[in-house]
Amino acid sequence: MAALTPISRKPFWLVALVVGLFGAFIGLFVGTANGSGPIGAICGAALLVGLAFLYINVLKDERAGRGITFAGLGIAGFAGAGIPGAVLGAIFGAVGGWMIYWIYEGRYRSYLPPYLTAGQVLWHYAFRVICGAIFIFLITPILVVMPLSFNAENFFTFTPEMLRFDPEGYSLKHYRDFFSNNEWQRSFKNSLIIAPIATVISVSLGTMAAIGLSQSHVPARRAIMAILISPMIVPLIISATGMFFFYSQFGNWMESTLGLDKNLVGYIKVILAHAVLGIPFVIITVTATLVGFDRSLTRAAANMGADPITTFFRVQMPLILPGVISGGLFAFITSFDEVVVVLFVGSASQKTLPWQMFTGLREQISPTILAVATILVFISICLLTTLEMLRRRSERLRGMSPS
Repeated sequence: MAALTPISRKPFWLVALVVGLFGAFIGLFVGTANGSGPIGAICGAALLVGLAFLYINVLKDERAGRGITFAGLGIAGFAGAGIPGAVLGAIFGAVGGWMIYWIYEGRYRSYLPPYLTAGQVLWHYAFRVICGAIFIFLITPILVVMPLSFNAENFFTFTPEMLRFDPEGYSLKHYRDFFSNNEWQRSFKNSLIIAPIATVISVSLGTMAAIGLSQSHVPARRAIMAILISPMIVPLIISATGMFFFYSQFGNWMESTLGLDKNLVGYIKVILAHAVLGIPFVIITVTATLVGFDRSLTRAAANMGADPITTFFRVQMPLILPGVISGGLFAFITSFDEVVVVLFVGSASQKTLPWQMFTGLREQISPTILAVATILVFISICLLTTLEMLRRRSERLRGMSPS
């Protein structure tokens, strides 16, 4: 692998085009950070194209070329931005050096069918580049917030100590503030009370609605489905305004007629409002699961003497359980992260964690918000990982993928 093989070599213009675009992309970020994006893009493209020409026509040794690119950009990054620059420079150097030979030797076709045209190969990799760019665009804000939550100072920016990876620039004090501050803990407990109860209501009502709407004899199924999923289509501020007027009258009736405590009524209103927002997610996921459900199983259970309730819990529920749990996870995340509706419907006693974060941004800029955001990201990652595992289990049960 050390020496280039003349077989299937690609023209230099193709190598220059691909590595030049990659170098321009990286140089754009580096140049923007130093005040001149276009110049950085031009320098990045010129650097990689020049290295490609040198390696292909002069050096002709892959191992040496990739090593020089890795070490050279790492040293250049260290000279410009210290240890963080060295790490990023080494990563970009490793990728750039590998890409030069990956294109030149035609390795990009190794795992593709040989009959694909040049345009199809181009679209194959362009599609993946576009998806990667979208992923980077979506994930970058999270990657910025998480390190900042360990800032030793009360700033929302990276301090010089953090950029130098100095241990004194990092601290867990914002996490300690979250777990010791009464306001944060009260809002966290409210979220842990409201979200699970709202999820149980959403799952119960949404599952029954999905099963009912999956029956072919139900009239106006499409219209009913459109009405039930409307909370996730209508702008949230409009839904929150409507809920405010409805639940204010509903709360007054519970207090005056039923004699319920005002604080309890506030929790009931927020829970019911969040349940309304979660029901559409349950209906959609359970309905999608019911598409592959074999109706002959329920008929066979009925022929064996099982009543509808027994048939549901012993036959139907185990098969649609992944969809039910998936809908419940979406409903839980919706309730746990929601802030607009609770501002309209709830009161100070029902202040949830997102509400407390909103208050912290509006009234006092507290870096504890970054620690809370990191915790919420971790919880969301765990829930989404569970969701993906359930999805794969559901596919295996329905025979859509190998075990």
